[in-house]
Amino acid sequence: METQIKLTFPALFNATLQRFGSSGAYAFVGEEPMTYEAADRKIQAVIAFLEKNNICPGDKVAILSTNMPNWGIAYFSVTFMGAVAVPVLPDFSTTEVGNVLSHSEAKAIFISTSLLSKIEGYRSDDLKTGILLEDFSLIFSEGGQNGFDSGAVPAKKYEVGEEDIASIIYTSGTTGRSKGVMLTHKNISFDALKGKKIQYIDNNDRFLSVLPLSHTYENTLGLILPMLCGSCVYYLRKPATPAVLLPALEVVKPTIMLTVPLIMEKIYFNKILPAFRDKLVMKLLYKIPFIRKKLNAVAGKKLYKTFGGNIKFYGIGGAKLNKAVEKFLIEAKFPYAIGYGLTETSPLLAGANPQKTVFDSTGPAVDGVELKINNPDKKTGEGEIWAKGPNVMKGYYKEPEITSEVLTHDGWFKTGDLGVFDSDHNLFIKGRLKNMIVGASGENIYPEEIESVINNFRFVVESLVIQQKGKLVAYVHLNMEELEKKYQHMKHDMAEKYEERKAELLRELQEYVNSQVNKFSQINRVVIQPDPFQKTATLKIKRFLYT
Repeated sequence: METQIKLTFPALFNATLQRFGSSGAYAFVGEEPMTYEAADRKIQAVIAFLEKNNICPGDKVAILSTNMPNWGIAYFSVTFMGAVAVPVLPDFSTTEVGNVLSHSEAKAIFISTSLLSKIEGYRSDDLKTGILLEDFSLIFSEGGQNGFDSGAVPAKKYEVGEEDIASIIYTSGTTGRSKGVMLTHKNISFDALKGKKIQYIDNNDRFLSVLPLSHTYENTLGLILPMLCGSCVYYLRKPATPAVLLPALEVVKPTIMLTVPLIMEKIYFNKILPAFRDKLVMKLLYKIPFIRKKLNAVAGKKLYKTFGGNIKFYGIGGAKLNKAVEKFLIEAKFPYAIGYGLTETSPLLAGANPQKTVFDSTGPAVDGVELKINNPDKKTGEGEIWAKGPNVMKGYYKEPEITSEVLTHDGWFKTGDLGVFDSDHNLFIKGRLKNMIVGASGENIYPEEIESVINNFRFVVESLVIQQKGKLVAYVHLNMEELEKKYQHMKHDMAEKYEERKAELLRELQEYVNSQVNKFSQINRVVIQPDPFQKTATLKIKRFLYT
């Protein structure tokens, strides 16, 4: 059936409507979901509303909002009428938001109340209409006060093509200036359908959404994929802090979650690991492999229960998962799965389900996508990953030169990531090409791999390894709260002793790291980073700010 359906959002949504119209589609946690039929009525009413405000096929419409059921309604309304959605990351600064609106020439914007201040001073000849996402009320409009009518239907019928641009997504990027990635209906639909091949999903599945819908990862796999399967997606009303997330997991009992490594890494390093190393006896027992596996299995059962007791697919993507955490997840028998992709590839390029996960690998290429290592190193087989397939973007909006730098004339996309395949075609990511440091004797040093070792050390929250004057320097952000708790007595008695202990800790950290890495990846200096590092939407450190 999938091959006969046109790969456009309206065609795929209509197929879902026929099969799962009465199934729940979208809700806030703890509330009754609207059905796909109710969602469709709302979408049609919003299309009619956009028509009244002079939005036509091809026009750009921005969405600047935290996650909510109406986010998907706005996105589908825009794309079903052949207009182009421009999702904007909620954590973009006022300047970045202004840049995206100007560069995309957005004619209208859907915006949530909490983010209104981000467009307060913004003026443009293009932006004619502002709509509050919570209730679709007009904030401003040049076309008179054409208010929203929930019973309205569109005046026109729209023909949307597979190659029509559905969305321009501006990358948060760890390299500075954002670029507008043009993704077609076919790019995104193809990728979501292939995601369904990796993991079976149906109308009984419940997604709990914790990542921003304006990011390609959540957008394709957390909005389009559940729509294809008639699944229900639940949204949080507040940011996903433990105080908000834990009760939500209990209420929703999700079967599917899409996350970034930092979420599970925090749980492991802040909750699970301390339980095994705070008491000396436990610490010694935990070092014995068969006892450690037993303890991890018990911890895994508790973790599974914490996540609501029904999770079958806990997806991790957007950055590399810490190896110690992955080892724990394997021994804990937790149903995690790793995926790999980029905004430019809609995003998924490689992945496996929890039954087929291979340690430290992102799994094989997605069905229908070609991956190759371009110009591999003769010794290691490592090189830049290139990708080809129906999910590769049309290009960067209004940037033909930058597009031609990453897209070859025969359709290969240069990912900028370094990787290697094993004999079973599983992909292993080594790091970003531009982050790679070339050592004094020409060795390739991957800072991400050193950081993974550093982050296993007690009290370290996150780290960044850079080269300064030919030497490797590690910037570390420590959990000062935990550190102060441990050396509380020193802090009050002797500030000097406390500082001494901190310096000693950094020396210990340096020794520990250097005992774990090869000789040309040795750290020359460790520096405390007092504040958390600035991050992208998938919680990767914005390296360009620090190098």
